[in-house]
Amino acid sequence: MKSHFVLARTVAKLSAYAVIGLGLSACTAFGPDRKPPHIPEPAHYAVESPPAHTAEADGVAQQVMIGARPVPEWWQAFGSRDLNELVAEGLKNSPSYASAQSTLKAAREQLRSQIGENMLPKVDLTFSPERQRALGIPVLPQQTFIENIFVAQAEATYTFDFFGAAFLADRALAGQVRQQALQLESTRRALATNIVVATINSASLQEQVAATEQLVALGEERARQTAARYRLGSASRDEMLASEQDAANAAATLPSLRAQAAAVRHAQAVLLGRTPDNAPVPLKLSDLKVPDSVPVSVPSDLLHQRPDILAAEAAVRAAADEVGAATASMFPSLSLTASYGHGGFDWSTFTSPEGAIWRVAGTVTQPLFHGGALFARKRQYQANYEAAVGQYKQTVLSAFRNVADTLVSLEEDANTLTQTQRAEAAAREASSNTEARYKLGATPFYATLTSGQQYQSARVQVARARAARLADTAALFDSMGDPAQIE
Repeated sequence: MKSHFVLARTVAKLSAYAVIGLGLSACTAFGPDRKPPHIPEPAHYAVESPPAHTAEADGVAQQVMIGARPVPEWWQAFGSRDLNELVAEGLKNSPSYASAQSTLKAAREQLRSQIGENMLPKVDLTFSPERQRALGIPVLPQQTFIENIFVAQAEATYTFDFFGAAFLADRALAGQVRQQALQLESTRRALATNIVVATINSASLQEQVAATEQLVALGEERARQTAARYRLGSASRDEMLASEQDAANAAATLPSLRAQAAAVRHAQAVLLGRTPDNAPVPLKLSDLKVPDSVPVSVPSDLLHQRPDILAAEAAVRAAADEVGAATASMFPSLSLTASYGHGGFDWSTFTSPEGAIWRVAGTVTQPLFHGGALFARKRQYQANYEAAVGQYKQTVLSAFRNVADTLVSLEEDANTLTQTQRAEAAAREASSNTEARYKLGATPFYATLTSGQQYQSARVQVARARAARLADTAALFDSMGDPAQIE
């Protein structure tokens, strides 16, 4: 008896190994290649290779560190504790990020459910007491009779995945879950970047509004001075009208600038999970420091760091597995069913050994005709796979372009800031000189108003240029991805 048991167990193990081996070989035989297509890597991202340092501006010439690893919490490089706290608040309280997390959790539970359905046997317990009036045998005097039926049993069902259809379907869903996880990481990084950029823009617009308010005030005063001079006969009517027009044009820019500043603050509040009326107080632009160095990964590393590229790769693998599962479903499947329980037409029989009932069955199914549905489904998944391959290529190329554009912008931002600061310094010196000459009586008062307007206009341009440099630095940090967070 023991030898029979050992033999049966050995046969069962060999059968299981054969099923697994057959399934794995089928997985490699069905479906297209799961590897993403090869895309030639650029020698350097932009048309021209980036310089080792950007131009110096604000006393900082940013070092471009080729081949350096990405910085996980890169926003800390801006040297602002308030900015760090805002990002932490947004990552904790953002409803959109919380929603994406819940969606990923649901997808993972769906995967567990499907694996349990496909890979493990199903065991069910049923108990069905029944009382009914049924038809009797025609030859008997009694045409109907009342009967009681008691049945309780346990039933187990298992389908052997000989050709890997269930395995491939599970792996395809697992790939889709990984894609969602990578998209969640993209959402997290985009949220942090948007908070940083919104904080930068809010600070910049606050300075622009302040400078524009002074510019408008100077313009209004200059218009009044010119009108007074016109009444005294020392200014022409054309000069008076030109001053009035300049003042009105300057004043017309202020409402839209204020509205833009308020809109940025409202957007920042929503990113933090707050209502717009609870928007944080804008930071000072001078409190945000330009990082001394920025990491730039080589293209081959970028493919394994950016969550959008890895999500596109996961989509290719999942689509390939769906093609394999659709192909494998055209081959035979074997299902085994076994049940054991008790039954009877009365309670005493149901509870006695005579009431024992059992059933063992095996079913082999070979699809023959489904109205072309199986072939159509295979072609559908093949088309989905080709679309995923194309999307992967586009995602990689867009990522290379994103880095290239940001590198070029960062270099030109430094040049722009240098020139706007040069103009601001000249305008400030000119304003000081004009005021000094006015105090000495060498120039009229309205000349100081004109030079003051030019200086405030230069301040606005500097604030914009400084914000652009900070925002593009944040964009470059974000474009590098982060392998530590992905794994």
